[in-house]
Amino acid sequence: MNKSQYHKISGKKDGVRIDSRVLEEHIQDAVAHGHRFLEVEAYGQHGIGGRLWKAGNETVHVRIEGPCGQRVGSLGYPNTFIEIAGPASDDVGWLNSGATIVVRGHAANGVANGMAQGKVYVSGNIGSRGMTMTKQNPRFEPPELWVLGSVGDYFGEFMAGGVAVICGYDAQTPDNVLGYRPMVGMVGGRVFFRGPHNGFSQNDAKMIPISDQEWKWLLQNMKIYLEHIGKTELLEKLSDREQWQLLMSRSPQERLTRNIRAMNSFHQEIWDKELGRGGLVGDLTDIDRSPIPLIPTGRLRRYVPIWENKKYLAPCEASCPTGIPVQERWKLIREGRVDEAVDLALAYTPFPATVCGYLCPNLCMQSCTRQTLMMAPVDVTQLGRASISAHMPELPELSGKKIAVIGGGPAGISVAWHLRQNGHEAVIYDTSKVLGGKMSSLIPESRIPGEVLSKELERLRKVIPHVHLQQKLKKKDFEQLREDFDFIVIATGSQTPRILPVPGKERLITANDFLAGAKENRAKVGKRVVVIGAGNVGCDVATEAARLGAEDITLIDVQEPASFGREREHAEAIDARFRWPCFTREITAEGVTLTTGEIIPADTVFISIGDVPDIEFLPENIRTERGFVMVNEYYQTTDVKIFAIGDIVRPGLLTDAIGAGRKAAGTILDILNGKRPSGESRRMIDYARVTLEYFDPRITAFEDMDACGTQCSSCGACRDCGMCVTICPQVAISRREAADETGYEYVVDENRCIGCGFCAAACPCGIWDLMENEPLE
Repeated sequence: MNKSQYHKISGKKDGVRIDSRVLEEHIQDAVAHGHRFLEVEAYGQHGIGGRLWKAGNETVHVRIEGPCGQRVGSLGYPNTFIEIAGPASDDVGWLNSGATIVVRGHAANGVANGMAQGKVYVSGNIGSRGMTMTKQNPRFEPPELWVLGSVGDYFGEFMAGGVAVICGYDAQTPDNVLGYRPMVGMVGGRVFFRGPHNGFSQNDAKMIPISDQEWKWLLQNMKIYLEHIGKTELLEKLSDREQWQLLMSRSPQERLTRNIRAMNSFHQEIWDKELGRGGLVGDLTDIDRSPIPLIPTGRLRRYVPIWENKKYLAPCEASCPTGIPVQERWKLIREGRVDEAVDLALAYTPFPATVCGYLCPNLCMQSCTRQTLMMAPVDVTQLGRASISAHMPELPELSGKKIAVIGGGPAGISVAWHLRQNGHEAVIYDTSKVLGGKMSSLIPESRIPGEVLSKELERLRKVIPHVHLQQKLKKKDFEQLREDFDFIVIATGSQTPRILPVPGKERLITANDFLAGAKENRAKVGKRVVVIGAGNVGCDVATEAARLGAEDITLIDVQEPASFGREREHAEAIDARFRWPCFTREITAEGVTLTTGEIIPADTVFISIGDVPDIEFLPENIRTERGFVMVNEYYQTTDVKIFAIGDIVRPGLLTDAIGAGRKAAGTILDILNGKRPSGESRRMIDYARVTLEYFDPRITAFEDMDACGTQCSSCGACRDCGMCVTICPQVAISRREAADETGYEYVVDENRCIGCGFCAAACPCGIWDLMENEPLE
């Protein structure tokens, strides 16, 4: 771009130098107003070019003229390109997070200090402590530092990632391009260099041959580097492979081996040689005089690390009423076993696509550990919707046991589904014309595509062929079923709408009647609509009313509306108004009259304040309370052969009903197998045990299931990442094959472990825990 097209920002005002803070405000303001090419006239101000996030994904070009201060490009964003016309002060690219920074001259101390992403191109030499404490997120390209000349002392100190290239051309110290004591504490990354050196930290780094792939990378990026600093004529001179060398960090195992060898060598060659075996007291006793470590191991440790793989439930699994191990599905996705991840859901729910993909408020996402650090939860709806293609496993032969399920909604279908998967015949009885309960008859297609539910119901009919629809049961029918079947499960839900006892109540249209009619496109509404009851069902009524032509929609409630999630969002999207507290006195031809005397005009008034169960068909020995059936923790009623689940027990979500069906089926299976019923005994893992620093907080939307899988921390279930092995300072942890379902386990060598707790602190999944060691007797 022509220089005249740059937006100019001066570091002086009225001839007086402005503060660094003020200059940054001017730069940020220019970016916020759409300027993407900036020329900054600097007078020693610090931090120029950092944190330009307001540009979003658009690239911001910053050209710096004049003497710039410290930390140019600090906290630089990936959208930022910075060009310094001359030399640069200390800490160029400090904590750089993605910016490309070009220095057309020498740079002082601390270049790329703590850099995690981005590139720094220097057209001269740099001072001391360059490339120190760099790091790398494995999901992104490593940070890079390119230096044309030589580097100063303590280069690469505690370097933990990234790539440095030192060209050794016109070097300030031509006889030692690496400076004094380079690579001390290096634990990661690579350093390409050209020219002589006076050594490096042998305990931390090692020289390795340059592979063909690495050489190809160096040549390709060398051309890019020289173009940025305007010295492409040096490419041929810098392309002699024999002049280049490569350093990389030693592994923890190599470090430990070197240290052990050094100590043994000292004892054998110096201590014992000078003083004799046993040292100063060798002539007095022959007891073991081997060195006692400063930090004890074995029985002397205060803490012992314990590998607690799958001991605790992940928060997503613990919060899911159906008990789906969501983290296990994401593990299968990471391993490329997509079909298995999709099919796994059918072991827990007959509606993985309908509910998990569309209708569920996704409690698993609400409890996702990522949200403890304000990170976006992993998007399980993608996996849910993909489950429309799930395949049923082969069903076992029937056992001869028969269970009657009264109710063909989510709860009844769920219990029948799980019973059949375990070899027992389930027969469903329902009063409706279609299977699926409220999902089929009431929930609008704006929330669930009809073809999705139809496909899952079609799969269901292949598993449960015995379904009797439009079967209204009476007490004598129920008593006969008790005699004919081994168990009965009541799952009739709550079908009778509550009605307000106010004058004009006959004018009210119940939510169920309206939604059923809207589903069949036979319902009609006026232009002005009032919905009494602003819960999620009321929101569905409002949304469908708008679809059918209503223009003015008001939802009223006696308290703050309990609606949430997609239902509330859809209602707000059609500009429905929510009002509370509102108490209805009368329904008239004009609308709804409140106890305050106000009339809310309405052509049509709907009532949506909940439903109650129809329990007239139940025998007297089944105890009820306030119109709902009473059950124990295993969903058994006061008759041990009869179970009750879903809204006939207590109102809840679709997932609550499906989960209750699975648990009731589990109880029946335990009884049939002669076992004592048992529930889930595992507790949820403590959020504090999970380490999220490995995951990218900037991700707010997930492109696909692969992206979701990589960002799942797999709380409570080992990812087999080997981080514990890598970080252990004593190389005390190793992976070995195991006979359990995982096929592996991580074990601790107590003779090496010092109980430092690094493994527990670093584990992304929270698998490792520190326990008090048993006291010595």
